[in-house]
Amino acid sequence: MQDNTITFIFLAILLLLIAIICFLMYQLLQFKKAKDDAEKSFYALEMKVNDLQLETLESKLNPHLFKNILNSIQSHAYQTYFALDKLANVLDYILYESKKKFVTAKEEIDFALNLIEINKIKISPLFELKIKTNINKEDKLYEQPLLAPLISIDLIENAFKHADLQSADAFISVVFEFRDNAFSMTVSNKISDKKVLKKERSGFGHATLEHRLRIIYKNNFKLDRFVENDIYIAHLKIDLLEYKTEMLAAGR
Repeated sequence: MQDNTITFIFLAILLLLIAIICFLMYQLLQFKKAKDDAEKSFYALEMKVNDLQLETLESKLNPHLFKNILNSIQSHAYQTYFALDKLANVLDYILYESKKKFVTAKEEIDFALNLIEINKIKISPLFELKIKTNINKEDKLYEQPLLAPLISIDLIENAFKHADLQSADAFISVVFEFRDNAFSMTVSNKISDKKVLKKERSGFGHATLEHRLRIIYKNNFKLDRFVENDIYIAHLKIDLLEYKTEMLAAGR
């Protein structure tokens, strides 16, 4: 009787082990399929990015931005599906919306939030990333096309470039505001001791962004960049109401 009990227990344990092994093999096959699908999507998007050619000042991009994004996605397979979805939104915006002279503040803010979500895969779990929106959707100009597309890239890209993304003591803060028919964004980050600010070789450099703003908005914008202790702060404000008033007065 005792031998039968031992045999029964042994068989039960054996069946349990077989079930666990089968389950693990199934999970492994599912993960391999997901990984293969993600790699195919990645290479398709990479080819799409390589074919991007935006020739005007409004649509020129820093190729390092997307190279870094794609490299980050490839090296973080467990977040690939989410990141690829956001990247698809970003690419659609660049391919189609950026060809327009103006977009709405809502469209540009949505684009910027997608860009930030993609960059999140590069940061340490302990890194502090603070995103805040303070938007009055009742403002009549919020959904009117008055904002130059891709105007937010430079400030966001520089924050992720010059912060120590693996340090628990570092942070990036991005605040979007739309109040009194004015678009504002403030980006701040703790400057990394490991990184040295370098001159941009292409794309939106500091001077290029300000030059672009001055061409489009004349005196209806304010762009400030400064350092307080070891915190780099960039603040952009565009008075869209004043800009629209001047456009109407000029008959444009």
